[in-house]
Amino acid sequence: MNDTFGDQFNTTASAGQAQPEQKSEGIVPVFVQQVMCAEEGNFQMWGMTFNMVTIVGIVRHMETSSTKITYTLEDHTGQIEAHYWLEEDNPSKSPDVMVNCYARIYGSLRQHSGKKTVMIFRMFSLSGANELTTHLLEVYTARYKAERLSQKRPSDFMPMHQEHTDNSNTAGLTPHQSAVLQAIRNYMDTESGISMTQLHKSLSYIPGNELREIIEFLVTEGIIYTSIDAEHFLST
Repeated sequence: MNDTFGDQFNTTASAGQAQPEQKSEGIVPVFVQQVMCAEEGNFQMWGMTFNMVTIVGIVRHMETSSTKITYTLEDHTGQIEAHYWLEEDNPSKSPDVMVNCYARIYGSLRQHSGKKTVMIFRMFSLSGANELTTHLLEVYTARYKAERLSQKRPSDFMPMHQEHTDNSNTAGLTPHQSAVLQAIRNYMDTESGISMTQLHKSLSYIPGNELREIIEFLVTEGIIYTSIDAEHFLST
């Protein structure tokens, strides 16, 4: 494992550079060390703020308790712990991954016992080596795109992936997906957002399995994100 990372992937701008802080509506691909070096809170890179990150690495360790599964994920820059919280109504459901195999996670940054961790929303095994290569290229592309955008005037500064995740326009979403998104937006004035239990109650006409699939889709697209835990959601 290479412990060196270099200044070229410093997630903040150089000293003296005033950067417009913008909220991205996308998910940013990162290396482990970028997360470990980031400040507490949402991940920031060159003045852009991201609520969700995606990491690809080897699952080095897996520990299961009654409420969660803790994974140790390693890439060429370091190791990080990631937590997958088990569903109360389906505690046997867990990601289909194996130790010493590559996996991709989507999640949000957390601080646990003084250590940086990731709260996993979605996790799955890689289907081939091409996915690893693609992730490496995506990390480099995201970093340089963020740096380039940060050098524009604040009025010209646009969030990354906006062309894919303009959540002011629900075109392309199914009626059920639009209903879920609107229900989540109704709780934007709260810190924790809406819970999965509340979504079930307010959208009782949507089957539970379908609701879970819609939530997973909206998170993956960067339209919503988890807040205080894996069962509460806010809109970007």
